[in-house]
Amino acid sequence: MEQAFTSMRLKVTVLLLITSHLTAEAMQITSTGPQTIQKAKGESVNLGCTYTPGAQDTGELDIEWSNVSPDMTQKDTLILAYSGGQIHRYGDPSVSKRIQFIGSPQQGDASITFSDLKPYDTATYQCKVKKTPGVDMRKVTLVVMAPPSVPKCWVEGGEEKGGTVSLRCKSSHGSAPLRYVWRRESGGVIPSTATQDAQSGELLIKNHTDSNVGSYVCEASNAVGKAECKYSLHAYNPTDKVGVIVGAVIGALLLLLLLLLLIWLLVCCCHKRRYEKEVANELREDVQAPESRPTSRQSSLRSVMGYRTHPGVLYSSVRKDLPTIGESGYIYTVGDNGSTTAENAPASRNYDHKYGYPV
Repeated sequence: MEQAFTSMRLKVTVLLLITSHLTAEAMQITSTGPQTIQKAKGESVNLGCTYTPGAQDTGELDIEWSNVSPDMTQKDTLILAYSGGQIHRYGDPSVSKRIQFIGSPQQGDASITFSDLKPYDTATYQCKVKKTPGVDMRKVTLVVMAPPSVPKCWVEGGEEKGGTVSLRCKSSHGSAPLRYVWRRESGGVIPSTATQDAQSGELLIKNHTDSNVGSYVCEASNAVGKAECKYSLHAYNPTDKVGVIVGAVIGALLLLLLLLLLIWLLVCCCHKRRYEKEVANELREDVQAPESRPTSRQSSLRSVMGYRTHPGVLYSSVRKDLPTIGESGYIYTVGDNGSTTAENAPASRNYDHKYGYPV
């Protein structure tokens, strides 16, 4: 029984030796380092992939760098390859042109450098080295992050003595998670009664006193960068809140009275205008329109026809009957009432071109 057990142990030892020997002789990637790398946007990163082929690996060298799909049912995206002594690029040119081999792929270094990183470069990348019959691969996850922007520091509420002061800090840009830490730059250490929240960036100081006055600094940070802002904290005497409230109420009442007075004045003005308009209309109805005079009608006619009047010349209305000259030398004129008037005829006249009528 003991001999059988010894024989079994010997067989297992031989098998382990053979297995380790074969493993040592097979293709093996020797790069070490973190499996996850975090880098800031715009920076460069090296993804290591050094390898050692086995003694029996005599086939053609084939190296592939792929973007591993998070969906196991989808194929990986090939971005860079080395085969037949040539470098081949695949996929989006805006990505592949920023990837280069660091060393000589055929000399055991398939590491690459990734420049000008973009947020969409975040992915898991796989290096696969194959030299028949040996093959090995290595995966590394790249996370491209944005550093925090310069935060804004402010205080919520007042800075009155005896009250609660809330110092706030916030960055508008930056990849999560962001962490905020307050420290006191001048005036001593942060009060023991103060509490701060690293996630929201709030520093809460209770029972504010003059001893808390000073300059405070808030630092916002993540895995790839940090930025800070400052705030100068003061301590003011508390305001008379009752007086402020009373003053506000009185001011509101005065404003309301002024508004009512303005409305009353507008109403009175409207009533006055309406009354004056009604009186003017009544006066127009009571006054009789004046009769038109013949001379005014004649003047209007002359102005329309473009005639010019001349001093010393008598113009007669065209509406009246024109006078007639009889054989006796008298001028007979028929009046409005039908009566006939005889007048001596004037001496004969000659046409004057200057005035445009006989003179």
